Amino acid sequence: MSTSQLPDPPELLRQQLRGVRGLLLDLDGVSVLKGRPIPGAIEAIAELDRRAIPYRIVTNTSLVSRRTLSRQGASIGLHIPPERITSALSASAAWTRRTYPGQPLFVITSADGRTEFEGQHLIDAAEADAPGARAAAVVIGDSADELTYPNLNRAFRLVLGGARLVGMHRNPWWLTPAGPTLDSGAFVRGLEYATEQRALIVGKPARTFFVEAASELLGEIAAREDRSARPSRRDLAMVGDDVWTDVLAGQRAGLRGIFVLTGKHGPAELDRAAARRRGGGRPDAIAASLAQVVAALD
Repeated sequence: MSTSQLPDPPELLRQQLRGVRGLLLDLDGVSVLKGRPIPGAIEAIAELDRRAIPYRIVTNTSLVSRRTLSRQGASIGLHIPPERITSALSASAAWTRRTYPGQPLFVITSADGRTEFEGQHLIDAAEADAPGARAAAVVIGDSADELTYPNLNRAFRLVLGGARLVGMHRNPWWLTPAGPTLDSGAFVRGLEYATEQRALIVGKPARTFFVEAASELLGEIAAREDRSARPSRRDLAMVGDDVWTDVLAGQRAGLRGIFVLTGKHGPAELDRAAARRRGGGRPDAIAASLAQVVAALD
């Protein structure tokens, strides 16, 4: 792939997006960057709303609830209701609710993040420290205040005692206003090493995450549209700034993968992905920004 060709010409982008009926949009790097809206993103999302094009914000955020994400977006001009957001946190809560109803869980996330687990049996530090403590699952999310040595040691002991190790995601780092910042995936990796157990990952790039978000979006499309042919995942596009976690993972789940040049990855990562024989590949299209993607839709 020649980096001099980036982004794709508008006519090629329109061709690759022809027939797309809904979008999955990453948050960081597509709509916002370092806590501020990416130029054109506010107008692009408003245009999706105006044209009634279904979309979901899909993010590996594991620190705050969807309600908080919605409020934070509104404070900078991005008006996205909580029901249009699927996060690694909300998907993890939905998974444990289905898989371990009524069973004890040890969840590491913020106090706000724990609200996504409302109605589930969450044990606290004292319960986890009790002799013979058991949990059905240990779920690792993000929180600078909660990812402490004592909590990680509790998680370690519970997994050794039979709990399933669950990572909301495996992202090693992310971009914040302070710069590259360690993410909770690094702690998931550490627990995998210490317990010699492979974690179940619920968020991106897990196929189950994309399938769940896509199924919800396809249901909305089917309810809105009067068409004889039911929509499929190929009628959706995943728009992301991370070649591996967003674009290629979305493609493996049956969606089109659109890469945008407004986030953490650029031509070097695209070249590495194209050259990798196993697990690599190319986006269906490359756009300068979300605004360009929306402008190219039918």
